[in-house]
Amino acid sequence: MDDCIFCKIVRNEIPNTVVYEDDDVKAFLDITQVTPGHTLLVPKKHVADIFEYDADLAATVFSRIPKIAKAIKASNPAIQGMNICNNNGAVAYQSVFHSHIHLIPRYTADDSFAMQFGDNSADYTADQLQAIADGIHAQLED
Repeated sequence: MDDCIFCKIVRNEIPNTVVYEDDDVKAFLDITQVTPGHTLLVPKKHVADIFEYDADLAATVFSRIPKIAKAIKASNPAIQGMNICNNNGAVAYQSVFHSHIHLIPRYTADDSFAMQFGDNSADYTADQLQAIADGIHAQLED
């Protein structure tokens, strides 16, 4: 895609700091650096989000995560953990519509990045949860 910023990064038309690259994916430092080492992993093939992946692309992209995550963690002994996130759609905070996975090192509980979820468990009965699961299961392809 000609006007996609991540496609331009894949083609090295925009300066980027490469962490890892092979024929199928590229990992580079996010210019925003939520924490030092914040890396983005993108497929070289332009796909907008996870809903455009097929099984082969998912296997290719997601299989690179452990290798890159381990390298990031090993690069700095102060790293205690890591958030790995993939936002899909504007409502889910996706800001660049070329699929990408954030690997965000965590140094302390006070890092400036938080993923916090409320406890909604009292809002759902077992029957309601089962109905949701059944609806999802019915849409799965064999």
